[in-house]
Amino acid sequence: MELKATSLGKRLAQHPYNRVRLLSAGVEVSGDKHEYLIPFNQLLDITCKRGMVWGELEFQLLDEKVVRLHGTEWQETQRFHHYLQQAWNGWSTEMSDVCATVLQELQQRILALLEQDRWVKRSELNGLATTVQQQFAALPLPVARLARFENCRELWQFCQQWLNGGKTALRQRNQAWTQQILTRYQDFFAHVERSPLNPSQSEAVVNGEDAVLVLAGAGSGKTSVLVARAGWLLQRQLAKPEQILLLAFGRKAADEMNERVEGRLETKAIQARTFHALALHIIREGSSKQPNVSKLESDTQARRKLLIDEWRKQCSEKKAQANGWRQWLRDELQWELPEGAFWQDNALAQRLVTRFERWLSLIRMHGGAQAAMIAEVPEAIRESFSKRVKLMAPLVKAWKTALKEEGAIDFSGLIHQAIAVLEKGRFISPWKHILVDEFQDISPQRAALLSALRKQNSQTTLFAVGDDWQAIYRFSGAELSLTTAFHHYFGEGDRCILDTTYRFNDRIGEIANRFIQQNPQQLPKALNSLTRGNKKSVMLLPQEQLEPLLNKLSGFVKPEESVLLLARYHHLQPEVLEKAKTRWPKLQLNFMTMHGSKGQEADYVIVLGLHAGHDGFPAMARESIIEQGLLPETEDFPDAEERRLAYVALTRARQQLWLLFDRERPSVFVEQFQRLGVPVARKA
Repeated sequence: MELKATSLGKRLAQHPYNRVRLLSAGVEVSGDKHEYLIPFNQLLDITCKRGMVWGELEFQLLDEKVVRLHGTEWQETQRFHHYLQQAWNGWSTEMSDVCATVLQELQQRILALLEQDRWVKRSELNGLATTVQQQFAALPLPVARLARFENCRELWQFCQQWLNGGKTALRQRNQAWTQQILTRYQDFFAHVERSPLNPSQSEAVVNGEDAVLVLAGAGSGKTSVLVARAGWLLQRQLAKPEQILLLAFGRKAADEMNERVEGRLETKAIQARTFHALALHIIREGSSKQPNVSKLESDTQARRKLLIDEWRKQCSEKKAQANGWRQWLRDELQWELPEGAFWQDNALAQRLVTRFERWLSLIRMHGGAQAAMIAEVPEAIRESFSKRVKLMAPLVKAWKTALKEEGAIDFSGLIHQAIAVLEKGRFISPWKHILVDEFQDISPQRAALLSALRKQNSQTTLFAVGDDWQAIYRFSGAELSLTTAFHHYFGEGDRCILDTTYRFNDRIGEIANRFIQQNPQQLPKALNSLTRGNKKSVMLLPQEQLEPLLNKLSGFVKPEESVLLLARYHHLQPEVLEKAKTRWPKLQLNFMTMHGSKGQEADYVIVLGLHAGHDGFPAMARESIIEQGLLPETEDFPDAEERRLAYVALTRARQQLWLLFDRERPSVFVEQFQRLGVPVARKA
């Protein structure tokens, strides 16, 4: 059947299309120079209109396209439209049955996934969305028409809901499943740790995403969640013990975790490792090498002697080296140097050697050639950075020589070699689940090792607990963005927050939380306390009141309670502690640096050294060009890392906290604490 424009209509309309022909499953619209084939599966609607004299047909297509035919005789136009509509509707009804079958299969597939007794992952939702889109694209009818057919309408709406609002629907489904699980396994969550897990801890434990970051403030039970997670994987038979890898950042922390796992889960098959122990295992299993870790890594005295001796040798034998070091220390770090052979000054050497260790570690962690290292730093500091790296080169060479003579490898070399073994496919990871403690301390090198392990098996999950508020090790290479942008680096997953602290009272918590969150770059989280405090739970006190304060404490502190004194540096240990054993024999006094107090707690905490100056707090120490080039960029917020260090110090206290400051040279933090409502006492 065909419809043509009249001669007059064709002449007056001046339109490219003047005739239309009905095909078996479509129409062909054409003119003298143009032709357009419209299959029914591309057609959304057909409209018949009457102009002043002639008829008009309008075909609405996908992507908002419209094809029009003008100048046809009106009655013929109506007749053609009637037959065309019948043919199109008949074809559409037949095709709707095909669509209904496909949509029903999709619905059953979605329901089958949702009805499983497990957490449904976001990655599965993404796969589901891809399948739905592929099936929609394969339907014989345009998706926009499906709602018009009764046999397709509800099925299409169901599938569309999971395509467009799937994340919200999945979250609601997983929340409902989680509540059912917590009720069904109530006994497990009540006894897997010494104290029953709270709701936020339990919800984190059962979260089944591929990459889960548990953000937990001080004293909120991060390690308990990690141990419970391992127990949950065993309880639900999601993994065998040997398929679970626990990682900690130090041997002591790993040993403590092993004790907890053995005690709570009654198994020795799950063994926590350090990153370096993991790297050593991978190298030994995946290659013919049997490397030994250098004694220099564990022998601080020998390591420092090697570095100082080589530095002194270079300065005494090469005038250019001596001049270069003098300029570096005096001009860049603004240190005061003795005249003449400054390198022989023991006090200077002892002060400098900790910097040597840090710079050597950063250079070794980079692992690249000197030229590549220099090329990667910002152009603004490249020239200065190059000079510093060349001054450090003899020390790096001496270190490598010592390793070679010992036939050993250092920690940075271990991880580099382990990553190489993994990338070459020489080690097949047996672990399905990787659990990491204190994740905020992770460096790019360790993150690369995790990524290399997970690349071997895309099903390997990563479950990490950490606290960006306690990220205080940037100077040793830890990169905060690996935590704050966790899913950018480790793939789509979920973030859980532990909202209860079991350590300090609500007054200490209020001050600590408000203080750290003055930096908007810290991830926001609530941290509620179970115990009540009062205004005197946190006090600012002049530093000369330390001894009277200790006298006062000796009068009411119980024998089983402890007192912890914290300072920014070791050399700020107060002289009054020299007589503490005899003056206050029943008072449990401990002194630590703030960095060293990480993971510790005490009933009463005294924070020392809130004064301004080069050894004050926040620290005014200048960062070396080497550190600027090899460490992550500093945050655009004043004293960001020092603020986190203060948070660590504040949150060591269970009952009461004193902040001792210098009246003449108060730290900038003193005024900030006062603004937060911390009272200033004149005397203890």
